[in-house]
Amino acid sequence: MQERVVKNELLKRYELVIDGVLALLEYREEDDRRLIFTHTFVPKQLRGKNVAAQLTTFALQDAEGLHKRVIAQCSYVDSFIKRNPKFAALRAEVKLQSSCGYSTTKGDSESS
Repeated sequence: MQERVVKNELLKRYELVIDGVLALLEYREEDDRRLIFTHTFVPKQLRGKNVAAQLTTFALQDAEGLHKRVIAQCSYVDSFIKRNPKFAALRAEVKLQSSCGYSTTKGDSESS
């Protein structure tokens, strides 16, 4: 029985198996400096047991150890970083492109 988070590099995800049930946090590599956390899934029977937080903590610590920045495409990861400011420095700067070609950095207060 696996009850620790492991990184499955082949499938590009972090996994936690509890009582035979798999929870996961998927990612993809944007480039050699950034990871995009795309999706967190915790089955119903594991919810409310801090499983998503364990996966996210492990994934963020892994990114930090690899000297990579993260893009929190997954809403859970995004809110986790907001609730845990010690991970805020791991956020990658993201350039957004509007339909009119105007570029801005996420978080800028300008509007087009």
